[in-house]
Amino acid sequence: MDGLPDVPVSHAMIDAEGRVTTADPALEALNERAGGMIGAPLAVPALATIARLARRLGIIVSRGVTIADVDADLDLWVRAQPNGDSVRLAISGWRELRVAAPSPATERAHERGDGELRWETDAALLLTFVSIDAARQLGIDALELLGKPLTALVSLAEHGDGTLPLLDAVARRKPLAEQRARLRGSDRAVILAAAVRRDTMGDFAGFVGTARIETDATAAAPPLPAISPAFTQGLDKALRTPLARIVAHADTINAAAEGPVQQDYVDYASDIANAGRHLLGLVDDLVDLHAVERSDFALVAEPIDLADVARRAAGLLAVRADDAGVAIAKPLATIEVPALGDFRRTLQILVNLIGNAVRYSPGGSVVTITAGHIGTMAEVVVADQGKGIAVEDQARIFDKFERVDPTEPGGNGLGLYIARRLSRAMGGELTVESRPGEGAQFTLTLPIDHAAAG
Repeated sequence: MDGLPDVPVSHAMIDAEGRVTTADPALEALNERAGGMIGAPLAVPALATIARLARRLGIIVSRGVTIADVDADLDLWVRAQPNGDSVRLAISGWRELRVAAPSPATERAHERGDGELRWETDAALLLTFVSIDAARQLGIDALELLGKPLTALVSLAEHGDGTLPLLDAVARRKPLAEQRARLRGSDRAVILAAAVRRDTMGDFAGFVGTARIETDATAAAPPLPAISPAFTQGLDKALRTPLARIVAHADTINAAAEGPVQQDYVDYASDIANAGRHLLGLVDDLVDLHAVERSDFALVAEPIDLADVARRAAGLLAVRADDAGVAIAKPLATIEVPALGDFRRTLQILVNLIGNAVRYSPGGSVVTITAGHIGTMAEVVVADQGKGIAVEDQARIFDKFERVDPTEPGGNGLGLYIARRLSRAMGGELTVESRPGEGAQFTLTLPIDHAAAG
C-alpha cells in the first residue's frame, strides 16, 4: 500500500500530555491518517495506550500491535521508552495483514449485529482491537484492554467434555466456531466466534472475532460435538521448531555475534527472543494440558528425595531471582525427605511454584522453601512475601486460564492447573494458603517412601 515506510524503524516523541512532538515521516503519516497531527494527542489508540503504560510504569514496554489503517491492517512492533516526562516510540515491522474469509459462525454474528462485541487479537492472543461503542454499553473500557490477553476480556468456559475450543483453534490455526465464556466484571455469558487473521506470508497472525451475548435460547442450545482430544498431535513439529529458530536467530542478533548491530535492532531482537520463549512455554503447557486431561493419564511413582528436587528447582531459578532482587532460601543440603513420585514432573511443579513466587515477590524479599513430613505424606512448602491472594480467588487460580489479575504480566493461566493435576496423578495434592498483603504459601504433598524413611 502507499505510505508504507522504506525504513524498518520509525520514531516519535510523545510528551507528558500524550501529544506528538516529533515523528519520522512514516509514523507522522500514519498518525495523520488516524486524524492526528504534530502538537496534538497521538491519534492511534493502540500506540497511545502503550505510550501511557510506559510512562505510568516508568519502564520500557515492547509489544506487537495490529493497526487498522486506511487500505489495510498493519502489523507493528512497538517499543515505548520513558525519557523524562516524555516517551520515545520506536516502531518496526510494518507488515500488511490480510484476513481469511470469516467462518459461517462469525458471518452470522456480524449479520445480526445486535448484542455482540467485536474483538481482534495478534498471534499471541493479545487484544489489538475491541469495539468501543459495544464495550461502553457493557461497561467495558475498550482502550484499557488493548495489548492485554484475550482472557482479560473474558473468562473461558469448558466445553461439555472438558475441552476448550479456543485451544483447538489456536493449535490448528483454524477459525473458532464457538467458545462459551463470561465477560470479566459483569459475568455475562457470551459466545466467542472468530476468523483467522494471516499476514502477507500466509502465517497465523491472530483472530478477528465477536463475543455475542447469550440469550435464553442460545444458552439452552445443545452442546457441540466433542472436539478430538488429539489437537496437540504434531504441535512440536508445527510450532516448536520454527519458534526455536526464531529465538536462536534473535539471540544471535542480540549478541551481535556476526558484527556490530544498531542498538535499536539489538533491543528488538531481545524482545523477539523473549516473546519466542514465552510462546515455547505455551506450547509446552498445551502439550501438558492434553496429556493430563486424558482419561488414561498416569505417572509411575519412583523413590525421590523431595528436598533434593526442591533444591534443584531453586537452583534453576537462581538467576531469575537474582535479576529480580529476590533471595531464595532453600532446604539445607543435609535434609532428606524420601517420597514417591515422578522426578521430572515433581521438578516441573516446583519450578512453576518457585517461579511464580519470584515473579510476584517485591525486590528485597525472600522466597522460603521448606521440606519435611506430615503424617503419611511428604511435603514441600513454597512461601513468598508478595501481595497475597484473596480467599475468593484461591480456588479459581487452579482452573484453566485463570489468574488473580489477568492484566498483570505473567503466565498464561495453565501452570497451576497442570501442577495440581500432576500432583494428584502422583497420589498427592497441591494447596494454597494466603491473605492479602501477607504473601502466599503453596504446599505440594506426595506419599512418603516408607522403605527409605524407615
